[in-house]
Amino acid sequence: MTEANVPLVQIRNLKKSYRRGSLVVPVLHDISCDIGEQEFLALIGPSGSGKSTLLNLIAGIDKADRGTIRVGGVDITSLSETELAEWRATHVGFIFQFYNLIPVLSALENVELPLHLTTLSRDERREHAITALGLVNLIERMGHYPSQLSGGEQQRVAIARAIVTDPTILVADEPTGDLDRVSAEEILDLMERLNREWGKTIIMVTHDPRAAKRAKVLKHLEKGYLSNDHPQNPS
Repeated sequence: MTEANVPLVQIRNLKKSYRRGSLVVPVLHDISCDIGEQEFLALIGPSGSGKSTLLNLIAGIDKADRGTIRVGGVDITSLSETELAEWRATHVGFIFQFYNLIPVLSALENVELPLHLTTLSRDERREHAITALGLVNLIERMGHYPSQLSGGEQQRVAIARAIVTDPTILVADEPTGDLDRVSAEEILDLMERLNREWGKTIIMVTHDPRAAKRAKVLKHLEKGYLSNDHPQNPS
């Protein structure tokens, strides 16, 4: 939990560029924004605008050239690679477009994977994984392998894996991008539930207008610049 009135995520003067040979390509320009606890935020904008880069910086996958990112009061931009890896394992749940499940592991074993980095016993890991699969309504499929599951079911397994450690934030990069319309709606319903009923803070990158409409707040990136907040779906 964060202190009263202190945003969960605080981003200040963030800059990021990539090198291509001798060329320096600016991606993000002096980004500053706050994301509140239990927020459901969608980052939208055209391809190449820096959405996934910003998401990766917030999740501690990438490092900024300049600026600070605080998550739950921790300045993750000051952490070493080892400290950052430990922080990610505890505080970030990842949901990707292509699920990233291990084909030779069952749904239950895939969900258990992040717990191998904890001090939980084997029985405790299994109990936590079953609880997470219950939240995404997949208990009856926990012994199935990814190839035996539909795309929507695989994404629900991936979401169970993302929430099994009870992370501080969930980051989702195009979570409905590889799904048909019906499966996409089911995943968005689930994400809304995680936010509304379980208080999960979700930061989602999407090109899908239907997905963006489910978020409480939109932030628009254009050529590496962030627009003002657009609150929506007032509760």
